[in-house]
Amino acid sequence: MCVTREAGADERMRHHDEEEQDEALLENLMGGGAAGSAARPLWLYASNAHVWHKVAGMLALAAGTYGQHIFKPQNMVYKDIWVTANTYHLAHTAAMLAAPLTKRPHIFGGLLTFGLVAFSGSCYTTALMEDRAYSLPAPFGGFAWVAAWASLLF
Repeated sequence: MCVTREAGADERMRHHDEEEQDEALLENLMGGGAAGSAARPLWLYASNAHVWHKVAGMLALAAGTYGQHIFKPQNMVYKDIWVTANTYHLAHTAAMLAAPLTKRPHIFGGLLTFGLVAFSGSCYTTALMEDRAYSLPAPFGGFAWVAAWASLLF
């Protein structure tokens, strides 16, 4: 027996599964879900690529809003550090959207994620604490981003 599939059926099924995962995440975050089921811890969603770029984008926008409207450091140099961290955070979060289209999405996405945490995270911490000692991981994050972009060549 020969069974043919409609063109694009697999893609629609994958998209449907992603939507169900997103809905389940929102239900768990809002305290909903099936009766008697415990909400999954947030760290379990970190490995889900369909959720992570959304969380990173949300955090980038929240950090930008905080930096623009609330963050008032004593030394304005730290405001510039915050803005730099946020600019790179937003740009590389947007790049994460293209990760599934690359030859090696886990390498590209993983390096971008590490860069976000190491570079932007250390810059945000440096600005908040107003202490440059917290900026030590920043170069490693920058190198991770360079490696992520270089991974597109192979």
